Amino acid sequence: MSHNLHLNENTGNHSFFAVKEKAWHGLGQIVQQAPTSGEAIGLAGLDYQVVKTPVKTAPFDLRIEDIGEGAKVKEMVVPNHFATVRADSMQPLGIVGKDYHIVQNKDAFSFFDAVAQQHQVSYETAGALGRGERIFITAKLPGYIRVGENDLIEKYIFLTNSHDGSGSITAAFTPVRIVCQNTLNAAMGNLSGAVRIRHTANAKERLQQAHKIMGLAEKITQEKEALFNHWAKFRINDKQLKRLIEMAMASSRETLGNVLDGKTDLLSSQYLNTVEDVYEYALSDPSQNMATTAGTVFGAYNSVIMESKRLCKAAE
Repeated sequence: MSHNLHLNENTGNHSFFAVKEKAWHGLGQIVQQAPTSGEAIGLAGLDYQVVKTPVKTAPFDLRIEDIGEGAKVKEMVVPNHFATVRADSMQPLGIVGKDYHIVQNKDAFSFFDAVAQQHQVSYETAGALGRGERIFITAKLPGYIRVGENDLIEKYIFLTNSHDGSGSITAAFTPVRIVCQNTLNAAMGNLSGAVRIRHTANAKERLQQAHKIMGLAEKITQEKEALFNHWAKFRINDKQLKRLIEMAMASSRETLGNVLDGKTDLLSSQYLNTVEDVYEYALSDPSQNMATTAGTVFGAYNSVIMESKRLCKAAE
């Protein structure tokens, strides 16, 4: 499943919650009012601890016929390597080094609690992916990015943390409402003003100071609002619109190179069909016939964003 939300087999619930608006996958708990951090942890199924345990292995050259059935084999400890394990289910999450420090889920929420003391933010979504090796938390910021008179884009800050050693703790501004693996990937692929914290001994203390992202968010809001309004005034024709879509939807350097070189025979049918879908949306959807989107660069940008969301839903 592309959403990759963790399913708790004991409760039968997916580890996800959202406020009011259901996610495309229709999973998790939907609440009508923004919860406190303690409530959000429970609703999102993030109320578990992660521990480090030694990594052990048996001698690699032993064969069962050499030692006999039921024989006990002395395990060897792999030096300087540890497994991160969920304490509630004993599921292994990853392999980390001796200097890796776990930041528990409840500590990740301390970032937002610190922000909430000074700014008006509210929890919007949170969840766990895979076996719980990665979590995400999204908070909604007050106000909007305003394009033209009536085109409003919501603003969020998000935090994601991994328990498998695959990356740092990351907090950043995003216009994407994160509800699954795909939308997290989209937000991570276009980070704005990110704060990154490594899993070291002082990670928890640094996390509590990460509310400086709010200053960055305000700056980024102003920059994006100015950029989007500039794009909304920049006129393009249909041929230019399709060219921008072709470039934006290229998923690799190879695809983009073939697009720029006009080598359409080397482009996959899936890519070509996606481009046509985005192009049709850009020309026909009512949201693309507004003063800010009809025949503009911002309209091209908006069509790519909306089609990416549709693909996310269709990939379930």
